[in-house]
Amino acid sequence: MSKPPPKDRLAALQDGLVKAKTLAEALPYIQIYDRETVVVKYGGHAMGDEETARKFAADVVLLKLVGIHPVVVHGGGPQISRMLERAGVKSQFVDGLRVTDSDTMEVAEMVLSGSVNKELAHQITAAGREADVRGVGLSGKDARLITVEKAVRRRKDPDSMIEQVVDLGFVGDPIAVDPTLIQALINAPEDYVPVVAPIGVAEDGRTYNINADAAAGAIAKALSAKRFLLLSDVPGVLDKNGDLIREMSINDAKNAIASGVATGGMIPKLETCIAALDNGVEAAVILDGRTPHVLLMELFTEHGAGTLIH
Repeated sequence: MSKPPPKDRLAALQDGLVKAKTLAEALPYIQIYDRETVVVKYGGHAMGDEETARKFAADVVLLKLVGIHPVVVHGGGPQISRMLERAGVKSQFVDGLRVTDSDTMEVAEMVLSGSVNKELAHQITAAGREADVRGVGLSGKDARLITVEKAVRRRKDPDSMIEQVVDLGFVGDPIAVDPTLIQALINAPEDYVPVVAPIGVAEDGRTYNINADAAAGAIAKALSAKRFLLLSDVPGVLDKNGDLIREMSINDAKNAIASGVATGGMIPKLETCIAALDNGVEAAVILDGRTPHVLLMELFTEHGAGTLIH
């Protein structure tokens, strides 16, 4: 009579079986996204956690290796704020947008296009070293990637209730995206992953800071992406009871804004998703970037991990 396998070997076999089962269940979803473009907006506090950022980079490499074309657009608000604080500059915000004078713009570009962009591209390259997957750091200034116009925002004076134009300084709204460079990287025989900083140039040649959500949405539109994944600091869109809304139509999203279900920073996120869907993106998802492997859960499992808007 043969002896039963040792407990540690049995546990290893069971663990292997679970992993194999997970991979097998992911096959239908891998085929859905095969050779499709997925634009990922990466930002928020998840960027500041080294371990979460490392796992994010590894997941992006995995997407590339299974035949998906990930394009990463990142933010960097907390990093800009820290650098400005060191310089003794206090940031002002209007509707979530940083008021950006020329000195602040200089710092924002240095942080976004410099340290943040290159570090994220490096993390992807490091995670993909064995398979030679490489992150390529870009900004919207490269090859006329993102053309902007000066952002205009209006708000009512609380005393007079008269609508006033707010000057945000060097903050721009994307008006055109030339995806030629990104497409060249996507279609290259090498495994490149474009990593884009949200900096753009106006027609007059001036440099502008762009809200990262808006920059990512504009790039997703230009690439007709299969998915636009917007990583946030919340699980997704929450209903009035605080429960996650798993799925929404465009009309549902508009109603959530109009009814007050969506508040604060969730409003511009939904507006960005709606604009992307109106311009050729198949579906958008708002999900929690602080959750480990959230990209894989969203793309390769039945129920996803956030709020799907279609």
